[in-house]
Amino acid sequence: MSSGAQCWSSGDIDGERRYHVPIPVRWRDLDGYGHVNNATMFTLLEEARVQAFWVVPPESGEPPRPLGVVNAGADADTNTLIAAQSIEYRAPVPQLHRPLDIALWISEIGAASAEVSYEVWSPVGDAERTLFTVARSTIVFIDAASGRPRRLTDAERAAWQPYVGPRVEMRADKKLRA
Repeated sequence: MSSGAQCWSSGDIDGERRYHVPIPVRWRDLDGYGHVNNATMFTLLEEARVQAFWVVPPESGEPPRPLGVVNAGADADTNTLIAAQSIEYRAPVPQLHRPLDIALWISEIGAASAEVSYEVWSPVGDAERTLFTVARSTIVFIDAASGRPRRLTDAERAAWQPYVGPRVEMRADKKLRA
């Protein structure tokens, strides 16, 4: 599922730490209108999550990722499942020749779950940056042997703590508060 893109971590943005993952827009991601299909955006977010949260195997030669706490693969002790996702499209994503900039952070840490917030931006270096999409995903940690949720470890919480910030705000949130 890896896009082959290199990940990078940013400094603070507006006082909050974000992890940035460059994700390319592929030809197959486009619909008949020439922009990224709305359902495909979930796949791009998944690719960013994999790049951010999966442990880098030592034999890869890549440096470890600061958020990389999930061992992936068929023989992993823990599975991660998406319990909920919300997405809001702010602007159509056109065909791009450089990767999207997907900023993500942890907006809530529960006993056996975490909520991830996302902002999908136009490529780094664009003169005028466009915010295309905001989203949230709730990830549940499942013990592979029992099939039941398992508590997050102290190491997982410690790795994610520097990237904890407020939930990405969506229009529906504003309506609920009104």
